[in-house]
Amino acid sequence: MQKSLSVYDSDGSTFAPLVVIELVSETKEEAIAWLLNRVRDKQQDGGAELLVEQLTPGAQGTEKDNPNVYVVGASWQRLLYGAEDVGLFKEFNDGSMRGFTYANKHNFKEFQGDGDGFLSMAECQYIIKHGLDNLRAKDEAHVPGYPKMKLYPGKSVIRRMQSKGVLVQVFPLHEKEELKRLSFSWFKKIKLSFQPLDDIRHYFGEGMALYFGFLEYFTLALIPMALIGIPYYLFDWEDYDKFTVFAGFNLVWCTVILELWKRLSASLAYGWGTLSRKKAFEEPRPGFHGVLGVNPVTGRAEPLYSNAKRQLRIYLVSVPFVLLCLYLSLYVMMIYFDMEGWALMIHDEEPTFWTGLLLFIPSIIYAVVIEIMNLIYRYAAEFLTGWENHRLESTFQNHLVLKVLVFNFFNCFASLFYIAFVMQDMVLLRQSLATLLITSQILNQIMEAFLPYWLQRRRNKKAHKRMIKTMEDKELPLSEQVKLEADMSTYLGTFDDYLELFLLFGYVSLFSCVYPLAAVLVVLNNVTEVYSDAFKMCKVFKRPFSEPAANIGVWQLAFEAMSVIAVVTNCALIGMSPQVKSYFPESETQLILWVVGFEHFLLASKFILTFVIPDVPKHIQIKLSRLEFESLEALKKRSQAHGR
Repeated sequence: MQKSLSVYDSDGSTFAPLVVIELVSETKEEAIAWLLNRVRDKQQDGGAELLVEQLTPGAQGTEKDNPNVYVVGASWQRLLYGAEDVGLFKEFNDGSMRGFTYANKHNFKEFQGDGDGFLSMAECQYIIKHGLDNLRAKDEAHVPGYPKMKLYPGKSVIRRMQSKGVLVQVFPLHEKEELKRLSFSWFKKIKLSFQPLDDIRHYFGEGMALYFGFLEYFTLALIPMALIGIPYYLFDWEDYDKFTVFAGFNLVWCTVILELWKRLSASLAYGWGTLSRKKAFEEPRPGFHGVLGVNPVTGRAEPLYSNAKRQLRIYLVSVPFVLLCLYLSLYVMMIYFDMEGWALMIHDEEPTFWTGLLLFIPSIIYAVVIEIMNLIYRYAAEFLTGWENHRLESTFQNHLVLKVLVFNFFNCFASLFYIAFVMQDMVLLRQSLATLLITSQILNQIMEAFLPYWLQRRRNKKAHKRMIKTMEDKELPLSEQVKLEADMSTYLGTFDDYLELFLLFGYVSLFSCVYPLAAVLVVLNNVTEVYSDAFKMCKVFKRPFSEPAANIGVWQLAFEAMSVIAVVTNCALIGMSPQVKSYFPESETQLILWVVGFEHFLLASKFILTFVIPDVPKHIQIKLSRLEFESLEALKKRSQAHGR
């Protein structure tokens, strides 16, 4: 909890500010008063029962500062009841992970005294966010002062005000001392060691910790591939007959590491109390709209939208748009090959050092164009997916991920497939893969780390013209800290981070047998990625709200789909090697049948391996079963007691 800074609530009690609410500067007074009253009201009266106070401008305040900034906190008892409401799992006295209940609080391992320190600041902020999100309209027809901002019973007040632009942002505050300690152990001290995943989870939540856990695991899993790839690169550079062994290792590697990751993530999630946590009922997205009706599950009024209309939008607009983008990507790819042919022709006519360099220019240009196309397409995909009007955020994310993955996969790998299986030019394939990989990594580092850092430095310089103090050197007054954090960039989630890892996994698993140094380059990229991602989370972006997660979600399926494509690709590359072709000198049909049969055998082995290796380690399965048994027994005893 943030002890150093505190504010006074309207009733005179002090509280630690945890979350900031910012409304637009010209918000109507009656709307502000109504919202604050709803935030403060008792839960039984439909309020959030939170503590909220207007942020008083500091000594450095100016007339340009937005006066409608409010800090939100909660009493310790409210936070403990909230922990039960959101279903937090904590370690019990017997070492098991159990859902927290206020009545049973003293039986939890870390609960001492009045429970001070039992909940992390991230958990407290998540509880407050849950309370704000569940502020619902009662009998109001509209937000006071805004007749056009319609409300209906059960509508989320915060979501409505956000979607209409009255509420600018809601974000959790950083805790400076804790952030300083995390920064030091995470990225300030460069050392060869594991990341402090428990500390990351404690500060940023399970979703963020699982991303960094997967990034670290993926990097470590690449080391055997990198160690094998170095001698292959040094001694078998032009001998493509011997890449069959490397391709075979590739096939086993990409299957085993994904299965082992499931077990590791299950172990992490159990230790963090999210593995057996029940998923909360999802509320409609802020942008979801439709005709007012009644939800058959909750009985609450909410917009309803015809699924048939949504499907028509998907299949008559979104799918054709994606296909059009794929066609444009194919067209750009053919231009790239024309440029390659032109550069090769010039080099063949008069080979010099400069014409040798010219051979790499088309690939570099193409790699930059790919990144630009991916960026433009991402915005278009977000717009289209929003226009499809999905009710749930999870459904929205799944459709967005599918659109983006299809295009990114085609855009990044189509040229490599064409070179490998149509042109069958292994030298060009190796050169294109190396150029695409190196160029995309450089651009990603610039876009993800250096550009946000430079923009943040510029913002910080402007903010500190009126103050010599810095956040690192001396503690800022609360008003200045809020002002500084409010201007920081908003972290948009792990989507782009996972997408980058997905593409790197594709480069390694699909074609690294042709360019064995691919794994080495990805390892180096991932090491710098750990530090750049850690830096931007701590220094560049606003603190995101903690998000409970038991796994990496839909991305696990994406990586597994890539591993299936890798089996087919590597089998085809093995079948193309002169060494294998020499066994079938007379019949190409026999070669194709042998390759297809071998590929089916490997796919069957892969799925058997997936079935044989349990997703959850045995000792965790036993603990979960024991907990379920104890819950059933307790329920039986309670029923018998009531029966008497």
